[in-house]
Amino acid sequence: MRAAAAAASASVTPTTNASVSLTNSNHFNFTSHRKIYTSLPISTVKNSHKKSTLVVVRAIKDRKETETETENMKEYNKESTTKQQQPLNLEDVNPVGLGRKSRQIFDEVWRKFSGLGQISRTTRADDKEALDALLIREGPMCEFAIPGAQNTTVLVVGATSRIGRIVVRKLMLRGYTVKALVRKADEEVVNMLPRSVEIMIGDVGDPSTLKTAVVGCNKIIYCATARSSITGDLFRVDHQGVSNLTKALQDYNNKLAQLRAGKSSKSKLLLAKFKSADSLNGWEVRQGTYFQDAVASKYDAGMDAKFEFTEAGDAVFSGYVFTRGGYVELSKKLSLPLGYTLDRYEGLVLSVGGNGRSYVLILEAGPSADTTQSKLYFARISTKVGFCRVRVPFSAFRPVKPDDLPLDPFLVHTMTIRFEPRRQRPVEAPAGAKQDLRSFKLILEYIKALPTGQETDFVLVSCTGLGVEPTRREQVLKAKRAGEDSLRRSGLGYTIIRPGPLQEEPGGQRALIFDQGNRISQGISCADVADICVKALHDSTARNKSFDVCYEYVAEQGRELYELVAHLPDKANNYLTPALSVLEKNT
Repeated sequence: MRAAAAAASASVTPTTNASVSLTNSNHFNFTSHRKIYTSLPISTVKNSHKKSTLVVVRAIKDRKETETETENMKEYNKESTTKQQQPLNLEDVNPVGLGRKSRQIFDEVWRKFSGLGQISRTTRADDKEALDALLIREGPMCEFAIPGAQNTTVLVVGATSRIGRIVVRKLMLRGYTVKALVRKADEEVVNMLPRSVEIMIGDVGDPSTLKTAVVGCNKIIYCATARSSITGDLFRVDHQGVSNLTKALQDYNNKLAQLRAGKSSKSKLLLAKFKSADSLNGWEVRQGTYFQDAVASKYDAGMDAKFEFTEAGDAVFSGYVFTRGGYVELSKKLSLPLGYTLDRYEGLVLSVGGNGRSYVLILEAGPSADTTQSKLYFARISTKVGFCRVRVPFSAFRPVKPDDLPLDPFLVHTMTIRFEPRRQRPVEAPAGAKQDLRSFKLILEYIKALPTGQETDFVLVSCTGLGVEPTRREQVLKAKRAGEDSLRRSGLGYTIIRPGPLQEEPGGQRALIFDQGNRISQGISCADVADICVKALHDSTARNKSFDVCYEYVAEQGRELYELVAHLPDKANNYLTPALSVLEKNT
């Protein structure tokens, strides 16, 4: 596992041998920039504590945007406590000229503009129409507009939450069309949201109410969380809610594809579904040994395997391997639908059950007309006791012969699932229960190809468990992880963000650590989490990644996890790309 972090300007002093500037150093003022670090793999930290992985640095957010967030938060808190706001006229706020005004008056104008979203519901109809016309004609503020944002509609779930309300304003600032899903549109909820946000009424726990909400939406940011630790609420919001929304978005995408006489690019491709005895046709059980000399016969203790469809309706691959260096495998030549090739997909997902053994997944690739030129590629997968879904990206496959070229999914023609006794580890079992690691049982439900894509479709804000009361932490994490799993296996491009304990303070001021491995120990501001959510929408490095994020913390002497290697003082301020580029996908 790897991690990345962004740090405040004064917290770490860069050295000449620890950093590599990505721009001309003459134009870089370190005191006005934030830093990003990448931490070491867990194994490296535990064993040698060497600094061997990338650490990246990012520039601080544009000072105008940081101060804008600060003013937004102050205005929101002031309104929630006093319930009073001074009336504004349309002449006081001119969105057309905001991007051209000087830095000295920008903050004052934007504060008034933000407040307009709170009071404009009581203004005259002609004023409201005039303001809408200005916004539609002039578009978003030029300072923060993102290419493609005006053609993107984002559904924000949990738009009135601490993170959600900041996400909504950031999206509007950048020119997105924003829809907010709320359970009921009472006056208090409505007043929390700017007038240009389209409010959709629905319940994430009720799939029938979500069909209308996702119509026209390209992406979803899910900030909702259960308000109590009651198991039913946790399941409804954190688990079933995520599952219902992913299915609703998939159904909507499929409906659009059908209208265009095609299939949704976000749909998984079914390679094999084991629902009857006939579905086992074409699968071949084989056995072999890694030893090619006569010595192997002296250690031959026998091996056997079978693939059958049971009376319970399960396709079961089972057997044992007592032979030294032996293995058994299940193989089939793939038959894809006409016009489909695996290069349009990014990996495989297997729905399997059994006794928790690990297997080797082997793909054979090469010219179908001449299999003698085929190359073998393998990836190791682990299963759990009971049913689970295993996601394997094509990038995880390695050539059996190191000199062979990387896997080209376009040329894949045969798939093999191999069991071998070596490298098997005991699984959790009742005390005293014996486990024979040389026997196995694998129940196959289906094998599908995962669609490829450049961007994230669904951003999920989860949690690390820090800051949650110990008495309810296990329940909360169980529901959160179940929701994450449902998103991963949906086929949608996903980004799962697990922030530390949330804090109410302006964003862009302190270092951020991006990590994988449940090692973070600090909190993070809601504004920083919201900024990550918005940036992840169009960042290809964020697709299909799960990561923890928190403020920088000081490691013990001699156990430092982070090393500064680059500065990124660019105007675009895209810190997320270097921070996430070193993290693992499909985790």
